Amino acid sequence: MNEVDARPLTEGCEGFGAVPDAFNRLWTPHRQVYISGEERPTTKDSAHCPFCAAPKRSDEDALIVYRGKLVFAIMNLFPYNSGHMLICPYRHIPQYIDLTQDERAEFGEVTAKAIRTLKQVANPDGFNLGMNQGEVAGAGIAGHLHQHIVPRWGGDTNFFPLIARTKAIPELLSQARSRIAANWQG
Repeated sequence: MNEVDARPLTEGCEGFGAVPDAFNRLWTPHRQVYISGEERPTTKDSAHCPFCAAPKRSDEDALIVYRGKLVFAIMNLFPYNSGHMLICPYRHIPQYIDLTQDERAEFGEVTAKAIRTLKQVANPDGFNLGMNQGEVAGAGIAGHLHQHIVPRWGGDTNFFPLIARTKAIPELLSQARSRIAANWQG
């Protein structure tokens, strides 16, 4: 922190390729665990998959919000916004087309329930829904299909808020999980 004005220290852009890009840099070293893949599975098999391991733990420990027959909803460990959830099948499959008809139906229903719940407990102005299938498409855990549900509020419309300089997540994951699970829309 800068002692003079108590703002986070940022790095100027003047030296980047000799072409200023108008962005300041806010260092977030805690994200290095995610970026480096320290806790990411090294193989695509289910033995090393966090989405296969999560249902074997308690809801509180695994941050599971809802357990269905074929799919479950879990908080994202690296959220873009408060309330960022993932919908996952229990079965270890990599792509949406690998879901059975029953899994696909429940996947859609649980997605709708998650959106209804977030509308009630967090009153977002909109949502981003998305699936990155395959490493080249940006999937951090490519071996196990998961869909992101990210609530969005007016004034917070960019995917990574670089121009806002800071991303504030106003509650702990455990608090968000408890609030969402207690108000799950069935």
